Amino acid sequence: MFKVLFLMLILLAGLVAGPYLSGKQGYVLISTTNWDIEMTIPTLVVFFVLSLAIVYLVQALISRFCRLSNSTYGWFSRRKRRKAEKQTLAGLIKMDEGDYAKAEKLIGKNAKHATEPVLNFIKAAEAAQQKGDEFSANKYLIEATKLAGNDNLVVELARTRILLQQGKTSAARSAIDSLLLLAPYNPEVLRLAVDIYLQSNAYASLDELFGRVENKLNYSREKLLQLRHQIEDGLQDEKLNEDGVDGLLAWWEEQSRKRRNDIYAKTGMLKRLIAANDHESAYEIALETVKKAENKTDRLALLQQLPHLQLESDSKLIKTLEKQLASTQDPELQVAYNRALGYLNVRLNEFNSAKTYLCNVLSQPQWTKAEDYTMTAYTYEQLGDSINAQKVREQGLQFVMKNRQNTPEQTEIAVLNR
Repeated sequence: MFKVLFLMLILLAGLVAGPYLSGKQGYVLISTTNWDIEMTIPTLVVFFVLSLAIVYLVQALISRFCRLSNSTYGWFSRRKRRKAEKQTLAGLIKMDEGDYAKAEKLIGKNAKHATEPVLNFIKAAEAAQQKGDEFSANKYLIEATKLAGNDNLVVELARTRILLQQGKTSAARSAIDSLLLLAPYNPEVLRLAVDIYLQSNAYASLDELFGRVENKLNYSREKLLQLRHQIEDGLQDEKLNEDGVDGLLAWWEEQSRKRRNDIYAKTGMLKRLIAANDHESAYEIALETVKKAENKTDRLALLQQLPHLQLESDSKLIKTLEKQLASTQDPELQVAYNRALGYLNVRLNEFNSAKTYLCNVLSQPQWTKAEDYTMTAYTYEQLGDSINAQKVREQGLQFVMKNRQNTPEQTEIAVLNR
């Protein structure tokens, strides 16, 4: 630009200087309808240079004004952005403090000027929901959706989470199903899906999802085990309630080998079959499970169900339990084995054997239950020993009264711990 201007000036200087050097300035006539303008060539050149200078001056002024306008606009924009950032930070602090009304006002007021306006609208929606304003929460979510465009996973996650908080479980269930199709391995989607499926009792869907949850979420081993147990209980209760005992047994036969070999699942089946009065099927599962239960937790859970089992004759189950009791050194397990054997022998009218096992249970009061005293007293009565029967009843009454006296203290301790 400057080079062209410099060449033009040299050219003009030559045009001016040439006629002077030759003694001839030349003549120019500009004629219009009403005007005749006469001038020499040097005058025309000077006029042209002045006109060009005026044009450049006007251009420079306009450019300077535009730069000033842009600078002013940028200053206001930066000011709004800084203000939005300060309000966002203050709003997040208010959310942590539980002042959701103030948090919504601070975060949502200048959300459009924030660094990440979509996140501001989402946080404002969450704050509005926390204070019970569903209308404002939905309004903020609509604004977030407009800004997010096609990349709206974070908005849909927030929407689903808010639907769950609003108690609209069915709508949240539909939303999370769509999100699982959109992002099947997203950790936050999976985490939210677990919460929604548990609240909606969708245990079949949760069972299908468990493999991804196990691989993608950093749940502890204990939490995964708890979730697995919730799924097993939910599926079995669902089948029993909908299809009865026959439906539950048919479903069990169709399950994978892994589930059929799971001790917790088999113990759950045993518990539900006993409750449904199908003791024959329960006995088959009990006999199979008692041989495979190895760790203490599984054994205690299984032995807890066996006292409720009805037997018609001596069985392999009792012999297996006696064999395991003989090799058990753990005092708590010994009590559980003795209790199961005592109750089972009572149902078989083997009162002498039952007395031995039940007395072993009563000798360990830290693991004794109130019903153990009742069953022991009944056993003594059947053996014609009314004196010991009365003695055991008195011990049982003392045991119950002692537990009732301890209950208020335990309740108070539990409240204080909270």
